[in-house]
Parts: sequence; C-alpha cells; structure tokens
Amino acid sequence: MPSHDVMPNMELYQPVEIEDALEIANRFADRGWLVGGGQDTYGWLKDRAKSVDALIDLSAIEQLRGIRKTADGVEIGALTTLTEITNSELLKSSYSLLTKSASMVASPQIRNIGTIGGNVSQDVRCWYYRRGLSCYRAGGNLCYADTPEGMNREHALFDTSRCVAAGASDTSSALVALDASMVIRNSSGERVVSAEEFFVGPVNDIENTTILRPGDILALVRIPNTWADASFYWEKVADRNVWDFSLVNIAAAFKVSGGNITDSRIVAGAVQTTPRRLINVENVVRGQPKNEQTAQSVMQLATEGARPLAHNGFKVPLMQNLVKRAISA
Repeated sequence: MPSHDVMPNMELYQPVEIEDALEIANRFADRGWLVGGGQDTYGWLKDRAKSVDALIDLSAIEQLRGIRKTADGVEIGALTTLTEITNSELLKSSYSLLTKSASMVASPQIRNIGTIGGNVSQDVRCWYYRRGLSCYRAGGNLCYADTPEGMNREHALFDTSRCVAAGASDTSSALVALDASMVIRNSSGERVVSAEEFFVGPVNDIENTTILRPGDILALVRIPNTWADASFYWEKVADRNVWDFSLVNIAAAFKVSGGNITDSRIVAGAVQTTPRRLINVENVVRGQPKNEQTAQSVMQLATEGARPLAHNGFKVPLMQNLVKRAISA
C-alpha cells in the first residue's frame, strides 16, 4: 500500500509566462492539474482521491497577479491572494462586498496563500465525495449524502439533481452580486463569461462546478462600475468564525434613492452547488422602501422551492433571516 504521508509521484512544471502554462496545460489536458495557492489541491492529491501525471504551478506568473483600475471598473489577476484583496484600498473604497467576503475565507494563514482564482474554482467539500466513494459526482450511481442515513447538515437546499453538495467558495456569491466577469484563456484564445455562467450545477454537469475544462486557465476577474459604491451587505454564518466553510452566506448590493430600492442583486451561498441569485426577491423589492417591513414581507420568498434534507432544515430559516437582515440593514 502506498503511504499517504507523502505526495504521489508526478511531474512538476513551473512556467513564468502564461503562454508557456497554456501550452503545458493543453498538452496534458485532464492529466495535468493547475495549482495557484494549492490550498485545495494538495489535500486531493495527498489523499489519493484524485491523481494526475503533472502539476502545473502557476504561482510564478506575474501576469496573473495584481489589482488594477480600468476605464469601466477593476481587474483582478486570478493569482491575487485573498489577503491582497482584503487589504486593497481600491476594492475597499468601491467594492467592499468582495473585500468583506474575502476576509472571511478560512484563516489568515490560508488567505495569505489562497488566491481568488483558486477560491472560485475549488471543488465541493462533501466528505463522501472527497474520501473517494463512488458517488454520482465521482462517476458512480448513488448520492451517499441524500439517503436516510446520510450526513448532510452542510449540504444543499436547491438544485439537488443527483448531487446535494453545496458550493464552498465565499467570494463566489459576492462576485455574482457585483456582476463580475471571468476571463478564461486556453491554447485557442480567450473568452469572457459572466460569474453567473462560470459556475455550473449538477443539473448541467455532475462532474464539474465551473465551466473550466482541461487546458483552460482562469486569468482575470473583472468587476464593472455597475455596482461601485452601492449599499452592500455581506454576512457569513459558519460553525466557527475561523477556518469553517459557510453554512449559509448572503451577498447583497442595493441602489437606493429616497429610501427606496431602485435595483438590487441578492445572492446566497452554500445553499446549492452554485451561488444562488434570488431574482424573485430582487423583483419584489424593486421600488420598495429599504426597511424592516419590506424585509419581513419577502424573507419567506427567499427559500421558495427549497428541498431540505434530513439534517439541514435549519438552513431555511437561517437563509430567510440573512435576507431579511440584508434588506433591513
């Protein structure tokens, strides 16, 4: 039996130019693994839950780092660390929704290494899946969490087609609320997709949580001026304030005039595999006062269509109250 105390054998590539990284990623395809900070990667490989022939370390590619102001917003390199995002005066001044969400990821040590690209690209945290069981997401024909005996306290309320795992990224809900775009490069060129399109659920793809495919590299995150300086609300509820993943989080942006909501983006995290935008709530609150009465009137609408599992029913009132607090804050 191989020891799980050491990493398995694989080739290591450390390109310094993105063009070289793209060539290597294209050559190895699904037998290569892209790594930025590595906080999600190394657990998968060390536990032998996944195996690859080559590790492609992107950390030396300076083109993929940094936060820059653009003519129509800001641009963030995918290798920018969560600590750099948290401390950015540019982001704090106009896009504090992202800095607050980044500041709540895991622990300070992990934020110092973990990147925005890695945070939005990480796989689900379901322990059945991550321990190598042959569930639907791993190519099998059963969801172990969605059984009478399954441990599913942290799992999804919505979009539970075969897989009930919930997304683990804290920054993803903030990026969807900010109408961000993701710039993806591969050997064929570049494409730009909205953050909403970037994340995919099990109805559309049981094996992946994003539209990234072998050979793709997430290069940049772009945030437009659309929601700059809006009224933001971010809250994460977890078992512990440090380290733990969200049980539910809420990211909201409001445009307010004369005390009334003229437009909003309200997104819940950790309630399905992808960030869940609450378009029904957004539509109802448009034109309404941003106050306790409006919040109270729509809080139950936020969980319309929820399908609680055996042990995660508490997420329904939790999500409702987070939406209420976001609107009334």
